[in-house]
Amino acid sequence: MKNIIAMWSGPRNLSTAIMRSFGNRSDVSSVMDEPFYGAYLKKTNKKHPMIDEVISSMNTSYKSVEKICSTEEMSGYSYHKHMSQHIFNYDSLDWVTDSINCFLLRDPDLVVSSFLAKWPDGKLEDFGFIQQHKIFNIISDKTGIACPVIDSSSVLKDPESVLKKLCLKIDIPWDSKMLKWSSGIKDYDGIWAKHWYPSVMTSTGFVSVGFSKKKPLSNKAKALSDQLRPYYNDMIKYIIE
Repeated sequence: MKNIIAMWSGPRNLSTAIMRSFGNRSDVSSVMDEPFYGAYLKKTNKKHPMIDEVISSMNTSYKSVEKICSTEEMSGYSYHKHMSQHIFNYDSLDWVTDSINCFLLRDPDLVVSSFLAKWPDGKLEDFGFIQQHKIFNIISDKTGIACPVIDSSSVLKDPESVLKKLCLKIDIPWDSKMLKWSSGIKDYDGIWAKHWYPSVMTSTGFVSVGFSKKKPLSNKAKALSDQLRPYYNDMIKYIIE
């Protein structure tokens, strides 16, 4: 039985709320929050907020983290929140084929706008779309079936319906606890939560206010979004019905 649920996302995609949702399930016994983040920052030296704290708090060996993510022993399910832009060696993705792999999307206009508000130095590779598209194709080719895809705005419009469809698609039982959770920091949150997760920390469920509302983009943001949209448009075709 496959008991690792791996959700592949980019930044500012509702990924932390989805992590809260799965982490609240009765049958999920462990959660990993961006396990490759420390290795990614050490490799790239991108000056993200809290870079030193993140690196010092995490395992920074890609091979070691890959092994942990593929051989974790647990009862029930383990949920792994992966940021696609953290991955570099696509030839080594064999470690994910024994997981239940899912993909979370958000319109690039919304992602770019939200990300640049938090980190104005964002470059094309920082938004995850290109890497996510590549990972999706590699895993789908390896397994012989397209991985399930959900869109964050659709989740917020009707979380129960979308999450029920996802559970059915990946052959796990529906759990209504996925719709509500307690507020605050969780023991599985990365050390970076205080910078990147302020709204999720106060949430007790999915909140749609303002999430899907597009704002005027700067020239830089528009140029980035336009380059990322083809990857989004290609993956959106695989959204579960």
